[in-house]
Amino acid sequence: MIRSLQPCPSSPNCVSTQASGQGHGILPYRYQKTLAEAKETLKTIVADLPRAKLVEEDGDYLHYEFTSLLLRFVDDVEFVFDDATRTIHFRSASRTGYSDLGVNRRRMEEIRVVVEGRL
Repeated sequence: MIRSLQPCPSSPNCVSTQASGQGHGILPYRYQKTLAEAKETLKTIVADLPRAKLVEEDGDYLHYEFTSLLLRFVDDVEFVFDDATRTIHFRSASRTGYSDLGVNRRRMEEIRVVVEGRL
């Protein structure tokens, strides 16, 4: 059984592969490599992103904090690897505020472009 991610709040500043409706849903990433290889590849890709900090790693789980450049807002990005389906579920959410102007969704889609074919 894979770890469940926290549900998105009603505010439009969160996306999750485990959400449905309200504009929060987003497709998970897929991988072909072993779990360990996919995890290391994803960690390498995310480490190259600006102002990303790995704050927790536990087995099939990664938690990053992304800090915005100007106002120092923090977004939490969590990844959960489901090796049975070779799927990476994730949640990206702002800690504060109401709208993020699409930042969380854009970030996760930009990561998708980079990971495609590398996992």
